[in-house]
Amino acid sequence: MPFDLDQPVRVGVQLAPQHAEYQTLRDAVMRLEDLGVDIAFNWDHFFPLSGDHDGLHFEGWTMLAAWAEQTERIQFGPLVTCNSYRNPDLLADMARTVDHISARGGEGRLVFGIGSGWARRDYEEYGYEFGTAGSRLDDLAAAMPRIRRRWALLKPPPTRDIPVLIGGGGERKTLRIVAEHADIWHSFSDADELRHKLDVLGSWCERVERDPSEITVSVEPGRGASDARLGEFHALGARLFTMQITAPRYDWDQVRRLLAWRDAVNG
Repeated sequence: MPFDLDQPVRVGVQLAPQHAEYQTLRDAVMRLEDLGVDIAFNWDHFFPLSGDHDGLHFEGWTMLAAWAEQTERIQFGPLVTCNSYRNPDLLADMARTVDHISARGGEGRLVFGIGSGWARRDYEEYGYEFGTAGSRLDDLAAAMPRIRRRWALLKPPPTRDIPVLIGGGGERKTLRIVAEHADIWHSFSDADELRHKLDVLGSWCERVERDPSEITVSVEPGRGASDARLGEFHALGARLFTMQITAPRYDWDQVRRLLAWRDAVNG
């Protein structure tokens, strides 16, 4: 197994920014920090993805800036921001600024999750060109060097090398971009598929001369996943385990259960 097995397990929780007033979301992210969650994620969409698709919803990056100021310890970021919605240099500057806001006399806490985009309604109602899955991935591949170049030019620069998370499992384009640019790869695969995707990602790492142990494997094992299922992902090299909670009913029991499993595995 080429991926780093020595990392401790971390838990991420995606707090869906939908179906709730902002005060409810604000209280929820504070509760995630108090419970000991490692990373709080939101998402970068403009409408709810489940339930009433015309229900309450808030913009992601504005929210991340508020989380940066509100929280003290927890890392946070978008799962994931859409490359299509902002000029890459502007997006880099936004991320750098949010990262600085989150610093408390040291390093910032932003995890820069990014993807190529897929939600057609977002594109059409906000006036972006939808293109094709392939063209959006090509745009993402072109954007990543611009983002890193802008980070190097900004004054002040980011507080540290901001970790980049890229999600998706496309074998011809997405995993190549992951091998070239990601610190974290977020997979939506089940365990059997993950085993295959890791082999493909390892091949891309070899082609681009990247050490695969530099990439953390992130998974979404599914609500109510058994310890055996979690252990299967862990044996394959997954070290970031993420679940989603959404209003109107946040499943705090599942969050606590995943945290307890993390603590048992980490010893």
